[in-house]
Amino acid sequence: MKYIELTIHTTTEASEIISDIMWNYTDYGVTICDRADIIALQTAKESTFWDYMDDDLTADKPSDVLVKCYVAEDVADEVVSSILRDISDAKERSEGFLPFGTLEDTKRLVDGDDWIDVWKKHFRPIHLGGIVVVPEWIDYAPAPHEQVVLLDSNMAFGTGEHETTSMCVELMQEYITPSSVCIDVGCGSGILGISAIKLGAEKAYLTDIDPIAVESSLHNAKLNGVDEKTVVAHSNLLENTDVQGDIMMANITGEVLKMLAPSIPKNLKKDGVLILSGIIESRLAMVKEAYEAVGMQVVFEKRKGEWFALVLKHK
Repeated sequence: MKYIELTIHTTTEASEIISDIMWNYTDYGVTICDRADIIALQTAKESTFWDYMDDDLTADKPSDVLVKCYVAEDVADEVVSSILRDISDAKERSEGFLPFGTLEDTKRLVDGDDWIDVWKKHFRPIHLGGIVVVPEWIDYAPAPHEQVVLLDSNMAFGTGEHETTSMCVELMQEYITPSSVCIDVGCGSGILGISAIKLGAEKAYLTDIDPIAVESSLHNAKLNGVDEKTVVAHSNLLENTDVQGDIMMANITGEVLKMLAPSIPKNLKKDGVLILSGIIESRLAMVKEAYEAVGMQVVFEKRKGEWFALVLKHK
């Protein structure tokens, strides 16, 4: 199905009013793109964690707020006219006390399945040592030494393409044995835990605080036929369990890894291996110090592009 995407250039102050007007005319979605929202999140230190943010986002300069909505193509002319009329009326009623900005509008035709088509176009089998991450719609014949990890087209977290994920998959292959129990903290799509089972691990425990990630991991585990060896929990770490892992993995951000440092090692066996990834250079020393403070030591460091991964063991 095809849609018209209508974009209105406005201000932070008027964005909610314009959004409400748009919702009166569409069931297909409204979005607000506002730099101020990102700045507000960045300053919420107690609940939000960032590795880095473009300095331009906090520069003291004006910026358009973009409010977008989608309407079915066959009724677009009438609906868009009504939206623009209501916005104009709202501006007149608010004259003198609420800035509306330029109210410049742009329209473009989009396909409802564009995002899926783009994803499929650019996602190809990814080779990570003995693991090959393959889109589930591609028929791939693995070489004798390869293990295939299938990912569903609707999966939203972690394809193996990013340096942080690929480093984890590559590093785990140095340590996995047939008796290994693996734990993945912040599992996303489940790619790390599924890869561990494919590489011969006995059991994989996956956790995530995002229910969509849990659903994605469960789905992909079944898709790969490893669900009987995989436990997926909607939780922060392995709360209230005594599971001990031979290999623990956490591919998150430096700030979150630091926050979790006192908790993660309790589920790692004394001779176990901890693999951390998702760390940029400016956070590297901070993460090392946090884990050294709880009795862990770095035994190997890996870098891809601007990202770092660490292998740690108990001192």
